[in-house]
Amino acid sequence: MVTAAPQDQWRLLDVQGHDTRLTQLAHRRRTLPEHADVERLAAVLRQSDGRLVAARTAVGDLSRELAKAEADVDQVRQRAIRNQARLDAGTGTAKDLQALQHELEALAQRQSVLEEIELGVMERLEAAEAEVARIVADTELAGRDLAEATDRRDGALAGLAEEEAAERRARADAAAGLPEDLLALYEKVRENTGGIGAARLFRRRCEGCRLELNTTDLGRIRTAAEDAVVRCEECSRILIRTPDSGL
Repeated sequence: MVTAAPQDQWRLLDVQGHDTRLTQLAHRRRTLPEHADVERLAAVLRQSDGRLVAARTAVGDLSRELAKAEADVDQVRQRAIRNQARLDAGTGTAKDLQALQHELEALAQRQSVLEEIELGVMERLEAAEAEVARIVADTELAGRDLAEATDRRDGALAGLAEEEAAERRARADAAAGLPEDLLALYEKVRENTGGIGAARLFRRRCEGCRLELNTTDLGRIRTAAEDAVVRCEECSRILIRTPDSGL
């Protein structure tokens, strides 16, 4: 059975206080609202990047489509110029010249259709380029927002790290000089009971499990030696006796 001087047992409450604070700080570190902000803004940026890729792909497709439309129009225009030159020169039979005239009329109609197609592609390309510019602006804004949120999160984490470092130093000071077997028992109990290894016995109530001790348990503790390390029968935590224990 582990024994320890009463003053060493009381010091366990200081150690426990620092351990509880460290647990709270670790919880705060994991649940910082800044983590959620960074994750949300990172998702926004990923979505924006995806939209930008799609929009730029659309611009590329429309640029190629416009180039083809322009080539089609130019091909018809060049043929019409050649035919017009032949017609103006008057070379060939009357039948040939009449055929050239009919072809020129057909080419003019074809050119008009192709130019309408070209104009439609140009309008779609202009709209697609405007969409790219808008998404680029959105992406840049999302990147700035993410960078700012990351800075805020990193600042909050740095502040918590400083608090944790100070708390660990204070914890080490509180535990310095305590009997090794007492500390070993405390650590084992703390590991098995959700982080609380020692609790005060206050007015007949264990402050670890918040249950009032029965008469039998109180009698056992009352008759235990001062250096005896007593445990709560309900939660197994080390009970620290004080003048307010109600024994």
